[in-house]
Amino acid sequence: MNETTRERLFGCQHALDHPLVGWVGGGVAMILVLTPLCIALLSKLGKLDDTQRRELWQRFWSWLIFIPMMFGPILLGAAWIIAAVGLLSVFCYREFARATGLFRERIVSALVVLGIFAITFAVADHWYGLFMALAPLTIGGMATMAILPDQPKGYIQRVALGIFSFMLFGVCYGHLGYFANDGNFRAILIWLLVCVELNDIFAFLVGKTLGHRKLAPNTSPNKTLGGALGALVLTTALAAALGHMVFRNTAVDQPVHLFVLGVLVSITGQLGDLTLSSIKRDLGIKDWAATFPGHGGLLDRFNSLIFAAPAVFHYIGYLRGVGLDQTPRIITGG
Repeated sequence: MNETTRERLFGCQHALDHPLVGWVGGGVAMILVLTPLCIALLSKLGKLDDTQRRELWQRFWSWLIFIPMMFGPILLGAAWIIAAVGLLSVFCYREFARATGLFRERIVSALVVLGIFAITFAVADHWYGLFMALAPLTIGGMATMAILPDQPKGYIQRVALGIFSFMLFGVCYGHLGYFANDGNFRAILIWLLVCVELNDIFAFLVGKTLGHRKLAPNTSPNKTLGGALGALVLTTALAAALGHMVFRNTAVDQPVHLFVLGVLVSITGQLGDLTLSSIKRDLGIKDWAATFPGHGGLLDRFNSLIFAAPAVFHYIGYLRGVGLDQTPRIITGG
């Protein structure tokens, strides 16, 4: 392993080199300081009832956990990011498997977890060929291994659920982790996380102030068409502005490409949220878990990244590549 690779994986000496990292860090710190003051002020003015105040405090305390979870690995190095995304994939699958009952299908469930581990290894090795091959190979293995118990009743359901969950939590989240193989991984990941999270906030704020017509009332009753369109406009502008900093002097740094990236982040982020909401409504549950007060489970918080990560990954990959400046197959040495 050469020094450049070792520094990317484990070094944090250059964590603050890109200006976006420092700006976002300062902005997040300011928000964390101002939020309790705003809650206290609104409470004193009588703008919040006890339930609303309690919910806001719960969300605030949960964000004190989320922020280190999201940004800590990015600052520490690529190896920490890959490990964190691998754990996120496994725990999100665990929430999904418990809610759907897939955990009872031991062979299929074990293959999903093994597939996630294999994806994580391919990402850590920077072996793009294996990373892309694992989806069809795992799906084929799942379809054939599920025959072994000789129980054709329910075969389609358990295999389909296994494939669906592996694609969402293994393959889609795997693209998020693969960004760690790029030399500019810190700026790219912080840009993506900030845009995706603010996309949710924009949709909520615009929906509350200007939204009237429901977007999908049976799927997500609180989402409005105005909120979705407002988020699309605001997120596109934000992603393009910050993207100019992140992708400066590359093929991505063109107005049309930055615009497309912003549209991709906003639309795919909202579709990821709606997809998981649709599954929850089908199952008759409100949240995937009760891990984080005011938010639910990990899957409730990070569902917007499921489709956004691969969409952004492949668009950037088409224009400039991802990780082409780094040594491939650092473990297997191919």
